Amino acid sequence: MRNSTPFHHKKNVWTMTKAFVTLILLLPGGLQMSGQPTVEQVVPVAPDFIVAADGSGDFRTIGEAFDAVPDFRKNRTTILVRRGIYREKLVLATSKTNITLLGENRNETVVTWNDFAQKKNRFGEEMGTTGSSTFFVFGEGFRAENITFENSAGPVGQAVAVRVTADRVMFTRCRFLGWQDTLYPQGEESHQYYRECYIEGSVDFIFGWATAFFENCTLYCKKGGYLTAPSTNEGRQHGLVFVGCTVTGDAPEASFYLGRPWRPFGQAVFIGCHLGNLVKPEGWHNWDKPEAEKTAFFAEYGNTGPGATGERVPWMHLLSREEAAEYTPQKILGDWIESE
Repeated sequence: MRNSTPFHHKKNVWTMTKAFVTLILLLPGGLQMSGQPTVEQVVPVAPDFIVAADGSGDFRTIGEAFDAVPDFRKNRTTILVRRGIYREKLVLATSKTNITLLGENRNETVVTWNDFAQKKNRFGEEMGTTGSSTFFVFGEGFRAENITFENSAGPVGQAVAVRVTADRVMFTRCRFLGWQDTLYPQGEESHQYYRECYIEGSVDFIFGWATAFFENCTLYCKKGGYLTAPSTNEGRQHGLVFVGCTVTGDAPEASFYLGRPWRPFGQAVFIGCHLGNLVKPEGWHNWDKPEAEKTAFFAEYGNTGPGATGERVPWMHLLSREEAAEYTPQKILGDWIESE
């Protein structure tokens, strides 16, 4: 049953005089995946709504909380999601702007669904890659922190955890779990920022048109495959940018490419990243399209680790120090980053 009691009246749940949410924030890679310690951080925030699967909050589902936010709200709406498994296929509509979703614990606050591209809908039609998404983000200015987003379909082909079309979107200390096509930064005009996130998969598990900046993230490669598959449009200045990230996983040695061009002008750049031995010495693949070697832009600078050595394909770019210095969140994504 939906409980619509406003936050400021729920004295037994939260008090305005002590408007602090104690969040368990995990460092990149997650407790189970990388052995990183748990960090407890107290964040001063008064949530507008609380979602709790056990009924102790304002709503039992995240979808109900999204529906309760006024359309095209200019001020930010903060939704706290308590620990729990939320089996929901979520759509954040274009009209639901400036929403922040805060998880109580990154490993224990989980949004999950199990659709996949070949799965049939009620009309007997295949869902396709886009339709398989657990979470669709269309609302501009969305933020998520300390939450796991999962597509639990398994190794059955394309199965997206999160598709992001909206502009000015930020994920901080979130986990994205899946196999093929886990994370879809889709919006052709979208700018997206991923900080200290954990992203896993096997084939093309970060792919799309958007300009997306990944900083200090853990990229966990399962089995063998391709990490990125950018489809950057011709004329766009940037595609997928990775700075200070760690490429690791349980994939065999020399079994993973850093990327391949889904579309001819795909762009992916790795700067100052630690590359595990699962990265192939040649680094990049042309998707069996030799003509893409002339149009795609795959580049590296200052990477370390066993996967950073070896003879790369001749058509990749080695950035200069001056060129690499231009890859900052503010320069790639815009001034909105500074205000967050």
